[in-house]
Parts: sequence; structure tokens; C-alpha cells
Amino acid sequence: MPSFKNGSVGIAYLDEGQGDPIVLIHGFASSKNVNWVYPSWTSELTKAGYRVIALDNRGHGESAKLHDPQDYGIEVLAGDVLALMDQLDIARADLMGYSLGARIGAYIAVHHPERVRSLVSGGLGLVLVEGGLPSENVALALEAASLGDVTDPQGRTFRAFADQTRSDRRALAACLRGTRLQMTREEAASIQTPMLIAVGTTDDVSGSASALAEIIPHAEVLDIPNRDHMRAVGDRVYKTGVLDFLSRRP
Repeated sequence: MPSFKNGSVGIAYLDEGQGDPIVLIHGFASSKNVNWVYPSWTSELTKAGYRVIALDNRGHGESAKLHDPQDYGIEVLAGDVLALMDQLDIARADLMGYSLGARIGAYIAVHHPERVRSLVSGGLGLVLVEGGLPSENVALALEAASLGDVTDPQGRTFRAFADQTRSDRRALAACLRGTRLQMTREEAASIQTPMLIAVGTTDDVSGSASALAEIIPHAEVLDIPNRDHMRAVGDRVYKTGVLDFLSRRP
């Protein structure tokens, strides 16, 4: 798997297919493989004629594991995405992020709009701007000796997922503590790029997709029926909706 260094931090990525580039940014405690390869996103998008680039965010997958919260932050994670685009000589791309990855994509759309052709925000609704981010209990759950020691329900969910993906739990706890700053409503309202907000109808983590779409001028909503936050990622409705959205954007 190819990799490059953004400063001293090694970032692993994949680059497959030909055509318009789309950069995929995975969620917290996940990886490019778990979010995008195993659910067949990369094969679907390359088959549809796109060049697919996906990275492991720092602290995740095959990228460098850092244990200081100061080494994380939405602006830092966004910097890794932009550095990868520079590494591959990609001036502008469609961006699709899931959950934390959607927050990273939204940050880039606000602060570097010239790099974003369109934006897909998967698994992230109103939580982009208010309430609902994972609490300190999740970080403590990640640092606990075992899943059996965790009583907080949300903490148990994230800890079980981290164990399933064999993640570096100290790195994830640092990432969570470093990425708590939310976007303001004013920043969200400044997003001018075409945007699709895709959230499962039983997702109790992401917040309302329609409420976020009311804030962002050119956003549209894709409801993913009967899917929660963890199960929406590979859903056929999600994939079909994204391909339709990409086919319509300028």
C-alpha cells in the first residue's frame, strides 16, 4: 500500500481507477479498508469511471499512530487530506467523508473551497454544528483494560468497534480529544459547493440531515432507510444516491 509523509507523519493511502478524482475520508476508529474497500465503495466508484483516492487518517489503519491530542484536530486531519492531494497533483476533487471524515470534508469546503468540486457528508447531520460529539466517556472506554470494564453505552459501542478493527486505542483516544471543536453555523452556511447529506433514518449519532441542509445553501438530503450509524456505510441506497449526485453536480 503506498504512503507518503506529511511533515514527519506517515499517511497510507490507495489510488485506483481513472477519471474525475474523488477523495474518500473515513470515520473515527475506522480505516480506508473498513469504510470504503470492504463495503465495495472503491470498486463501485472505479467501475463508474472515477479515480478513487482514500487515505488512512493519522492514528488509524496503516498511518502513523500518535498519542498526543495536539497532533490531531480537524484542521490537522484536513491538512493530511490536502497534502495527499498535493502529493498526487490533484488541484480539485469531489470529497466524500463519513462521520469524522465528513467533518474533515466540511472543514476543507469552508477553508479551501477551491479544492472541492462537490461534498458528500455521510453519517453526519446537525452534529456538524451542535451537540452530540462523542464524550470523554468514549475516550475513557478506549483506554479501559477491557470491554467488560466499560459501562457507558456509547463508550461500549466505540470500544467494541475499535477492538473489532484492532485499532491503536491510545491513538484513537488522543484523536477524539483533539477533534472536539465543532463548526459554527456561520461557517456551515458559508459552504457554497454542491453538497449531499446522507444519513440513516435510525441513526441516533449524526443528528438531523434535514436540519443541517436548512443551514447550507446548496445541500440536499439522502435518507438511508432503516440504517443506523454503523450500518449505513455500505447500504445500496447510499451508493446509488451518491452516484446520482455525482452525475448531476457541475
